[in-house]
Amino acid sequence: MVITGGSGGIGSATARRAVAAGATVALIARDAERLQSVAQDAGAHAYPADVLDPQAFAEAIERIESERGEIDGYVHAVGSIVLRPLHVLSLEEWNATLTINATSAFLALKSIVPRMMRRKRGSVVLFSTVAVGTGLANHEAIAAAKGAVEGLVRSAAISYARFGIRVNAIAPALTKTELSRSLWSNDAMLEASVAMHPLGRIGEPDDIAAAAAFLLSDDAGWMSGQIIGIDGALSAGVAPPKRVVPAR
Repeated sequence: MVITGGSGGIGSATARRAVAAGATVALIARDAERLQSVAQDAGAHAYPADVLDPQAFAEAIERIESERGEIDGYVHAVGSIVLRPLHVLSLEEWNATLTINATSAFLALKSIVPRMMRRKRGSVVLFSTVAVGTGLANHEAIAAAKGAVEGLVRSAAISYARFGIRVNAIAPALTKTELSRSLWSNDAMLEASVAMHPLGRIGEPDDIAAAAAFLLSDDAGWMSGQIIGIDGALSAGVAPPKRVVPAR
């Protein structure tokens, strides 16, 4: 199995679950030092590369196949968070958000899918966001970029179904990772974020990793082209304000 973005919170949590289940896991990320540390902790193998450099990424995949065996599962845990309303969002920020989130997924699948086609088997997990299907203020760029990912998932699922390749995505709400630290790093912000989620908390990386592990497994063998919301029920509606019950 290969996890790109493997040094991040969700990628590393997915790696730990996969290794615990007996899988051989290769992690790809740009920061070699951090990646090596995460891989060692998870019992995985580190392959530093930038997915936005198609040649470097393809070379990393070639090394993984030659050293670790065939790739039957792929997780693309790559993304960014830019929360700015469009009237103050720069073109550079817009383009960077599309590139990091949508173009990176396209480039990764260009390298991974042909290998799975030859074996007529594989499971791919990409990541969207609850903001695609639920309007959230200041999420214009990330919602548009992850909307592109959802379109990619549905089309690729049909294109490659005859090769036994399944393509699904997870759409999380706010999850407690280093990437999202600015959104939960103080008590007031955390309280406000928690209040939005009907289940009364924000997500933990392992909440998302559990769903990824399922989608990669044979238990999900008849699932493809699906966008799975793991979001504390946020996509069902924002939690109502807490009501103070007067003392009798």
